[in-house]
Amino acid sequence: MDILSIKPILNSLIFSLLGIAILLITYFIIEKITPENTWKEIVQKNNIAIAIVFGAFIIGISMIISAAIHG
Repeated sequence: MDILSIKPILNSLIFSLLGIAILLITYFIIEKITPENTWKEIVQKNNIAIAIVFGAFIIGISMIISAAIHG
């Protein structure tokens, strides 16, 4: 097992879970700040504009989290 060390794999798993947790927390913060229920707008009312905005939000926050974790 000298070739494959467990430490980098464990670090990747921990940082991945941390990144997902931060992403979910920021999503719920934005959900509380906005006046409408965005999930209901996207799913039930098929509001494509809000879906695009939240897609861009998720990509942007993910890039920030990735840069912060990996330096």
